[in-house]
Amino acid sequence: MDILEYIQLVFTDYTLRTITLGTAILGAICGMLGSFAVLRKQSLLGDAISHAALPGIAIAFLIIGAKNSNAFLLGALVSGLIGSFWIRGIIKKTHLKSDTALGLILSLFFGFGMLLLTYIQKLPNANQAGLENYLFGQAATLLESDVWMMSLVTGVCLIVLLLFWKELKISLFDSDYTKTLGFNIKFLDILITTFIVIAIVLGLQTVGVVLMSAMILAPAAAARQWTNSLSIMVILAAIFGAFSGVLGTAISASHNNLSTGPVIVLVAAVFVLVSFIFSPGRGLLFREIRFRKNRNDLQLHKTLSFMYNIARDHEDISHPHAIKILNNFQGFTKRSLQKLEDKDYVKIEGNMWSLTTSGYKTASNLYNQLTQMEDE
Repeated sequence: MDILEYIQLVFTDYTLRTITLGTAILGAICGMLGSFAVLRKQSLLGDAISHAALPGIAIAFLIIGAKNSNAFLLGALVSGLIGSFWIRGIIKKTHLKSDTALGLILSLFFGFGMLLLTYIQKLPNANQAGLENYLFGQAATLLESDVWMMSLVTGVCLIVLLLFWKELKISLFDSDYTKTLGFNIKFLDILITTFIVIAIVLGLQTVGVVLMSAMILAPAAAARQWTNSLSIMVILAAIFGAFSGVLGTAISASHNNLSTGPVIVLVAAVFVLVSFIFSPGRGLLFREIRFRKNRNDLQLHKTLSFMYNIARDHEDISHPHAIKILNNFQGFTKRSLQKLEDKDYVKIEGNMWSLTTSGYKTASNLYNQLTQMEDE
């Protein structure tokens, strides 16, 4: 199946269209809200909440006694909110740090959820079959009503972010200053945490409890590598998340026996890997390029300063000096000497060199700057 056939199939096939729209919207909202979790240094929050939602799904089934997606999502939402507020309470009421509280709630709720699932599997009721799909997700079960629900939540999330943008932005980087301005830090924290819980609950059916944290973190982590602006980061994270959903769905639909949720997470991981390597500001590739350039520039400056120390003892800066004197200078290479000649800082004739006027002036400035730094 080529790309044109797949695009045509998206518009004609109900199931594929529903899954593609659902995963794209899910990726977008997870990217937006994940940006705040990453910047608040609560990267494990998504993992803890997604695992905390599992007991709610199991308890909802035990109450109604049948499979009902809306009831499951409501139970997951309540359980996730309880887990998130427990995390807040542990951090504020004890001396434990956030990572400890997150890990504690994650393991406690997930263990309780698995215990309930084991109990449900032993009940003489066939309706529980497939309940374990919430562990790893099953995108094929998405309905058009689920997509509309995701769209509604995304719209509400956008409105809330725009209304409280200034407050959220300030609180991210200086909570104490936010308090002095009269803003309610507790309300803002509860607000953004609640929306993160809602986004995670919406994604459980598609990606699952185990992998949902990656949907929160991966697009935001990738976007963080490209910008220092919060607004641009949120937009990029939403784009990366949406494309992860669309591409993951396309790959899964084009191959047999590939689960959509794990493929989406792997595509998001590719976005992170590419961003870590190729982003201009923080990417490993450009960082290495800058490091090598700075090292070469430093080597040139050291060589030029050494040549200046030799040449300033002569009234004529074009007085020839032997290159073999430079061989005793640590860091000198023939390549650096060639670069200095290319910059018209020195002239080389055979085994002799001399400084040009521009080379002498540049070397003098470097020497004076170095002297000032040493005096300070």
